[in-house]
Amino acid sequence: MTEGWLDRPVAINRKNAAEAVFDDLRAAIESGSLPVGTRLPAEAGLATRYGVSRPVVREALRSTQALGLTRTRTGSGTYVVATSPAPELTYGSYSARDLMEARPFIEVPSAGWAAERRTPEQLEALVAIAAEMDVEEDPHAWTELDSRFHSAIAEASGNLLFRKVVADAREALSQQSEVVNLVAHRREASNAEHRRILEAIEDGDGAGARERMAEHLREVAQVLSTLMDGSTPPG
Repeated sequence: MTEGWLDRPVAINRKNAAEAVFDDLRAAIESGSLPVGTRLPAEAGLATRYGVSRPVVREALRSTQALGLTRTRTGSGTYVVATSPAPELTYGSYSARDLMEARPFIEVPSAGWAAERRTPEQLEALVAIAAEMDVEEDPHAWTELDSRFHSAIAEASGNLLFRKVVADAREALSQQSEVVNLVAHRREASNAEHRRILEAIEDGDGAGARERMAEHLREVAQVLSTLMDGSTPPG
């Protein structure tokens, strides 16, 4: 069923290759060009179609699966299972709703305490992570840095419970971040939001750090709410 679609090569912007592959796959699925039940070509075939590496294809397929559009069956391949995102997105043991509801009660106070308690070494680590995020273009590498940034804030809060909760949810948070930033192209916006949080932490401004973390989480929640409503988030 995919021969005609596969025979139409697509020019990919190498700078954001995984985002472009994901966007094209999602558009083909939602438009019906790749209907429910379709078995997608193997990674090698998709890599040839898009002129990208297999890891780039793998990155895009992780996001279509995280949205509930595709499902990989061991030994069989990846199949289209829905034409719109699942009403309840899940990341490992946690749903998107679980994370949206819990994060403000954990990460907002964590940011405030980090501003008041962080050590010079912890601040240096946060500055280094933010600097890497500003220049990182690879989506998977960026989401790993994003996860490290939030974990480092919990660490700097000096609160063992906050640190353990964020550590336990780290993989789910990373998966959520990957989807949000591929779907809504939020890396630049997230970088700016992280910078504002970091500035408050650097200034020792607990109230400011809490406010800016809350703003950041509201933006993330807005994208997730839009996805779960089945509409297309702003790009």
